Amino acid sequence: MAREYARTDRVAQQIQKEIAVILMREVKDPRLSMTTVSAVEVTRDLAYAKVFVTFFDDDQSKIASSIEVLTEAEGYIRSLLAKRLRARIMPHLRFVYDKSMVEGVRMSNLVDRAVASDKRHDDVDDASEKDS
Repeated sequence: MAREYARTDRVAQQIQKEIAVILMREVKDPRLSMTTVSAVEVTRDLAYAKVFVTFFDDDQSKIASSIEVLTEAEGYIRSLLAKRLRARIMPHLRFVYDKSMVEGVRMSNLVDRAVASDKRHDDVDDASEKDS
């Protein structure tokens, strides 16, 4: 019987939890104060992990500097992660900005605007029919 989750999925989930705690408690850089780890993808051989992060601030220059800070701190984060996971192979971390949250908010705003526009259009049509 096949397992419900692949080993790489379980490792990715654990890495996501641990990196979130490490960023919150251990990394003291103020540029990373509101960083969220949204997902982690691990290669099948567990050699590399792509860590998707989101930030509270939407400014592209601040996002780029935060990704740079995370990239520079990769070795430190990886060593803390190795102590917590006790895995034989500790993947190299690559931090990537996750645009899905921003895109989700943008899409939600577009839907809200379209619904409001339709409602205004329907209200105008109803008012013109009553006047006739």
